Amino acid sequence: MRDYSSCLLDPEQSAVLIIDEEPMMFFGVESKTRASIMNNVVGLAKTAEAFSVPCILSTIEANTFSGLLYPKLQAVYPHVSPVDRTTINAWEDVNVKRAVQATGRTKLLIAGLWTEACVLFPALCAKADGYDVYVVTDASGGATKEAHDMAVLRMAQAGVKPVTWLQVLLEYQRDWSHKETYASVVNIIKDHGGAYGQCMDYAESMVQKNNRNNQ
Repeated sequence: MRDYSSCLLDPEQSAVLIIDEEPMMFFGVESKTRASIMNNVVGLAKTAEAFSVPCILSTIEANTFSGLLYPKLQAVYPHVSPVDRTTINAWEDVNVKRAVQATGRTKLLIAGLWTEACVLFPALCAKADGYDVYVVTDASGGATKEAHDMAVLRMAQAGVKPVTWLQVLLEYQRDWSHKETYASVVNIIKDHGGAYGQCMDYAESMVQKNNRNNQ
């Protein structure tokens, strides 16, 4: 267990719930670019996978209305079947709630579409049920920027903690001497970390170049 696990995220205490990252839901997102959310939610999923954090995937009316889970997200967990629902509030779906409970984890990270409904509702309900809840804001999106922002504000007022996916990754890693996850973390940052990932690629190439020059 990581130090300061009472105030910082610890992978051994965490579970991730990713909700409704499906085509029909993406069509209605206007709070930020869809490409950004797609990148960030895959980064979050890979983070959970790298640190062996249970990740529950859920969809709403996948076969009749919203479409299947975003393929690049599903590819991180090819053998995990999303829990499909009819309820807008995932926490009121018995199978979703049981899946979270089965992890035995106390810190629940939630991301999804849309922030103002399918993220907000379960976040508030899980908080009411005693979970320490975090909303991954940049892996979530709303119908408008105002809708997203007001949902995050309402969650924060209720005690839900807003975080970003890269923050979660670095908080889990905490120390670059943790070699068991070092390579995975670096690769996730390179693939999904934007300018930070480019910086890592550059630094690595310069080290390799200097090593060749010194041989």
